Amino acid sequence: MSASGLSRLLFGADPKLRRMMFYWSATAALYTVFMGLLVEVGQRGLIDRGDALGLTAYAGGGIVLSYLLVRLGARHGLAPTGAAALQAVFGITCNMWAYVITGPFRAATLMGLMVVVVFCTFALRPRQTLALTAVGLVGMGTTMWWHQLHDPAHYPPLVEAVTFAIMAGCSLAVTVLTGEASKLRARLKAQKEDLVKALDTIRILATVDELTALSNRRHMNEMLAEEERRHVHGAGSPDRETCIALLDIDFFKQINDRHGHAAGDEVLRSFAAAARAELRANDVLARWGGEEFLLMLPDTGEAAAKLVVERIRARVGRLLVDGVTEERGISFSAGLTARRGAEALADTVNRADKALYQAKSSGRDRVIVA
Repeated sequence: MSASGLSRLLFGADPKLRRMMFYWSATAALYTVFMGLLVEVGQRGLIDRGDALGLTAYAGGGIVLSYLLVRLGARHGLAPTGAAALQAVFGITCNMWAYVITGPFRAATLMGLMVVVVFCTFALRPRQTLALTAVGLVGMGTTMWWHQLHDPAHYPPLVEAVTFAIMAGCSLAVTVLTGEASKLRARLKAQKEDLVKALDTIRILATVDELTALSNRRHMNEMLAEEERRHVHGAGSPDRETCIALLDIDFFKQINDRHGHAAGDEVLRSFAAAARAELRANDVLARWGGEEFLLMLPDTGEAAAKLVVERIRARVGRLLVDGVTEERGISFSAGLTARRGAEALADTVNRADKALYQAKSSGRDRVIVA
């Protein structure tokens, strides 16, 4: 199995899961270092070797269990916050155990509580982190109180009280600071999401006609340029050329003058919806300006292209728009032509425009092929 395959097997393929697994890996590495130091201290006889091995085994089992919680938790309905909270409580119990068995080194173990709080910043909300800190302080405070009560020679009450006060103050300060950091992360994430939405909106406004939801002229010009590049690089069909059609709604100015611009807008929307329904997968229709539309039909001969335009004309002729179609149906004139050789598509569009003029001057409601 390749390294990437093994990585997907162990840590999953979902980016969010892999991020959680990264946090688990950092935690596991930290536990491994701490437990290695604990075993070394036990080997040197500075603390009880059996106690050190017992805590090491407990921590190792917890690391394995936390891996399973993170790796499989989402599949079984365990939210990341739940997995993080369980791991944090486990970390607190390790901290309590370490404080009891490490003798002269026990003060150093108190920093572990703050490490637990910092790691939970990435998964828990500020109030949840504060509640976790409270759980940790209660657990550590109970442990310290119990030992100063039952073994004052090794756990002097005054020393334990001062130690707890310093630990509590530092833990609460870290909790407040990490809470503020968490809020800042949340705000930055929200701002990023708003920015992404704004960019999507800008992208839509830059490429889509607001009234008809078709491509706008700017975007169609980009599509025409892309079509030219496609043929230059040999991606187009060698025996079928691109066709261009210009469609112009007949007597549109009269519709606006007689029925108002609201009715005219409804005609444009209805026309766009009807035309879109007859397009094939690769056809592109754009609002070219006013009541004029440009249709690009890639890899299509003139005969097939005319069939598409005629289908559109038939569907548009059946449109019903309140107040407009009662006296005259909706129709359009069209000029259709195929690109000749490697000519610029702008020249093809100009030729389609001349064919459109012929269609309008010869009575409208027809398709002229040039």
